[in-house]
Amino acid sequence: MADAASQVLLGSGLTILSQPLMYVKVLIQVGYEPLAPTVGRNIFGRQVCQLPGLFCYAQHIASIDGKRGLFTGLTPRLCSGVLGTVVHGKVLQESGSGNVQKEVSSSFDRVIKETTREMMARSAATLITHPFHVITLRSMVQFIGRESKYCGLCDSIATIYREEGILGFFAGLIPRLLGDIISLWLCNSLAYLVNTYALDSGVSTMNEMKSYSQAVTGFFASMLTYPFVLVSNLMAVNNCGLAGGCPPYAPVYSSWIDCWCMLQKEGNMSRGNSLFFRKVPFGKTYCCDLRMLI
Repeated sequence: MADAASQVLLGSGLTILSQPLMYVKVLIQVGYEPLAPTVGRNIFGRQVCQLPGLFCYAQHIASIDGKRGLFTGLTPRLCSGVLGTVVHGKVLQESGSGNVQKEVSSSFDRVIKETTREMMARSAATLITHPFHVITLRSMVQFIGRESKYCGLCDSIATIYREEGILGFFAGLIPRLLGDIISLWLCNSLAYLVNTYALDSGVSTMNEMKSYSQAVTGFFASMLTYPFVLVSNLMAVNNCGLAGGCPPYAPVYSSWIDCWCMLQKEGNMSRGNSLFFRKVPFGKTYCCDLRMLI
């Protein structure tokens, strides 16, 4: 019980600290670029035309809504984090994850069983918390058109149910689930291969090396599955009545596969993946601030 409470507190603290970063990331993902590109230098010192980075973007938001505006969508995100932690822990407990620890650590069967249990726990947590995730994204994206449609948690729930029904709470769920599952299996499989065949079991710091390999493979897996995150977030706000998710600002996608194909065609599959050194892609255009068009 104490471990669960500490996980909830730690997770909530990290959520609060990372909220401005996620806010900027979501707005970039939907293609909102209110600031003009500037001439800067990349990591190699070459002059390039760059889009504004995290800090410039955050300053722009703060200049309009104040510093408190950077924490828009925090309440539903905190609810999602707390509920997700509880559900994840309960599913792991019910599936008997403790029995897996008694098996041989180098066994690939153990990796499969452990990953399967983790997949079930994560999928259950994602399924339960996705409605809060949708509300979080929409409350952020309404900054683009300066709407106030998704301000309160209860009002947001009522709005989604009234306009879209139950399915509205699960917009973008499929690509999010697929991304989580693929990332988990890829990360654990790569970590097993590295730990088993690439690291010498006689090294005194073996446990430390294995933890590093897990972190590296996790980062690599998240990079490969990022398009699923992007498509999921776009589908969560697509055609929801907000300016940032409707024409002429954004196209209406018939399905998440249609969204995927269109982003791939435009070369925007990694949009929002980097918050620094954001080079303007050649031949690509981004939606500008709607207020500049009025």
